[in-house]
Parts: sequence; structure tokens; C-alpha cells
Amino acid sequence: MTAPGSDQDLRLRIAGELERARSRSTLLTEVVDETELMRQHSPIMSPLVWDLAHVGNQEELWLVRDVGGREPVRRDIDDLYDAFKQPRKDRPALPLLRPDEARGYLTTVRSKVLDLLDGIRFDGSRLVAEGFAFGMIVQHEQQHDETMLATHQLRVGPAALSAPPPPAAAVSVSGEVRVPGSRFTVGTSTDPWALDNERPAHVVDVPEFFIDAAPVTNREYLAFMADGGYDDERWWSGPGWDHRREAGLTAPLHWRHDGVEWGYVRFGRYAPLIMEEPVVHVCFYEAEAYAAWAGKRLPTEVEWEKAARWDPSTGRSRRYPWGDADPTPEHANLGQRHLAPAPVGAYPTGASPLGVHQLIGDVWEWTSSGFEGYPGFVAFPYQEYSEVFFGNSYRMLRGGSFGTDRSACRGTFRNWDLPIRRQIFSGFRCARDPRPEETGA
Repeated sequence: MTAPGSDQDLRLRIAGELERARSRSTLLTEVVDETELMRQHSPIMSPLVWDLAHVGNQEELWLVRDVGGREPVRRDIDDLYDAFKQPRKDRPALPLLRPDEARGYLTTVRSKVLDLLDGIRFDGSRLVAEGFAFGMIVQHEQQHDETMLATHQLRVGPAALSAPPPPAAAVSVSGEVRVPGSRFTVGTSTDPWALDNERPAHVVDVPEFFIDAAPVTNREYLAFMADGGYDDERWWSGPGWDHRREAGLTAPLHWRHDGVEWGYVRFGRYAPLIMEEPVVHVCFYEAEAYAAWAGKRLPTEVEWEKAARWDPSTGRSRRYPWGDADPTPEHANLGQRHLAPAPVGAYPTGASPLGVHQLIGDVWEWTSSGFEGYPGFVAFPYQEYSEVFFGNSYRMLRGGSFGTDRSACRGTFRNWDLPIRRQIFSGFRCARDPRPEETGA
């Protein structure tokens, strides 16, 4: 988000972002009937109607009550929509608001928020400064919209969503890019809507490395499968091999073989694989195994961020690969405009100065890093957003997917999930250390 010119400019931008998020939530929950909204389509996902009411409850808690200091709308439902108190597997048995009740609740909350927004000044507490709390709620709703989109992908039944296909490749992209060793500024201390785990900005020394110019494609991943990659323990870590066997992994989630060729089921429709699309719906362990098979590794989180943000001509860290301007449809495949990753080479305008493509949008990219706070990390505005997840249980994903909104995606944005998860729109690219002959050693 660019710096506002005035309180009124910021009010208008916030109102627009709130409306954009709500329009998407509405779309995702109006395309199926009440039975489908109340049903749990996977034990690792919530019923769609829980997500819908949850975004309203968070908006009420943070904006109506905390920022506005106003009376609660529905204090009686706080526990129902507390993600830490209610595990996903238990949510279908809760006395949830039915779809019409949830929609009415969201309308009431939003009316109070817009009334509050109309007169607020953004020079008060840190929660209010530069519209942070409103930006946090916008991002929260868009994140749940992506989660609901993933639930639609898991839903069994007639197709409910549609969108035009992504653009075709505009340029040919292949091979690796050398990223010289240098000091690099990770994270941000200035982005007004950046979340606590993106802060503070700090300088690190990053040794030289090579990174793939594009995410690994379906064609490349098929070569790993054809070479027996799923059956060869050499390529898998110990935990990865155990999970592969226990889960019976043989291909990315949603792939199907019709006896002749591989295809995938995408939002209720079957289609043959598009070979130059980034592979999607692979877990960390699958990505890690492919990288080992290819003689490479997954990039660290810092390496990924340097490839995405570092400008070698100035040494400065950009907000996005293409610069500091907000994403446009020419830069990246974001925001559910399409329901698939775009073929490699479709967004040359979005490439980094080093020539690394599609770092933003298309697929979340697994990295080798666990989730930890940066040096000087301070939890804000609550520990449960980031700090409770720190440790080695999770792996970091960067860059956003075709289902990620631009408000919840930037070069510093950090996503995390368990290494076994495949329901997310996850892919990867590989990296490697330089060989002796490439360093002059």
C-alpha cells in the first residue's frame, strides 16, 4: 500500500478495500446452496459458513469494539468463531449461524465499521495509525477468501465457480539465475499494513546462490514422477519418506490418470495437464524430494526474498519484484481473476531486475525455512497471529497464489503451513549453491 496523502484519501482506500473483500466473500458463498455452505468438505477445512461468520466476528472484535469502543453486536458468538478454541474438525457440530443469519450479522457489523471510518483520525494509537487495524481486517478477510477458494477446490459436486483462463506465455523462461552474494535488507519497518512477522527490517549477508528463473512446471514434475521419484527413498528426507508412505502419495493432489495421460480436477472440472503451468497442490516433502532429484534444494526464505526484492543497481530492497507500485493484472496472477496458475512466461512485466519470473502470484512457493520471528520481533497486536506458531513445525511459503489478493501479498509477506499440507495452492522453485568452477575456487 502506498502512503496516503490525507485521512480522507485513506478512508476512501480502506472503504474500497473492505468492499472488494466483501464482494469476494459474497461470491464464494452465494454460488452454492445452504446445504453446501453448512457441510464440511474436508476434515482439515471449515464449513464455508463458519469462515463467512468468522470474518465478520473478527471485524467486530477489532474495529467495532477495539478501535471504535462501541457496544458488541454479538458477544454470544465470540467463542463459536474463535479459531484457537474451535478446531476445524469440530466446527460442523457447533451451533453455527445459518447462512442468512451470518449474512445479516456481517451487514450489521459492516454498517457500524463504515460509520466509524467516516469520522476516524489516523494519528492515534499504533493500532489506528495509517489505518493498520482496517488493513489487518482487509487482509484477514482476503486470507479467508483464499481458504474458502481452497474449500471449493476440495468440494465434490457440480462446478460452481468460473473465470477466464490466464494469459498465455508472452516470453520463453527457463534455466537458472545467479544471485550475487551481498548484504540485503529483509522485511520492512515502513510498510503501513505489514504484519508483525514481516517486521522489523534488518540487514543480512546472503552468500551467492542460483535460483530457478520460474516455478517448477507440470512438465518438469512429470519427469520426476516418470523417473520413479515417488518410489525412490534416496530423494526423500526421513520424515518426508514416512509421510509419503503413510499418505500413499503418488502424484500432486487432484491429479488423475485416465489410462493415457495425466490431468487434473480443478473446481469440479477435469482437464488434461497444461505442461507449462507451475505445478500446484504439492506438499513441502514433495517439493523437497523433487529438488533433491534435480540435484538442487529448496531456497531459504531469505534467498527467496532477495531474488524477489533486491535491485542490484541500487542495492535497495523493493516492495515487489517490479518495483514499489501495487500489483496490476499485467504484473501477476492474483485475486482469483483466473482459477489456475498461468503458464511460465505469462507475466514478463512482473519479473525481478535479475530476471526471476512469477515470484508473486500463481503458486505459493515452499522454502526450506521454519517459521521464526525476525531479530527485534514484537508481537502486535496479539501473540496468536504469529508468535504461537514459531518453531520448526511449519515451513514458510512465499509469493502468493492465483487465489491470493493483492492486499495480502507483497515481497515481505510471510505465509506458513505444515509440511504435509497440499490443499493450499502451493508449488515451488529450486535453488542451489554455486559449484567450484562457478566461483573461481
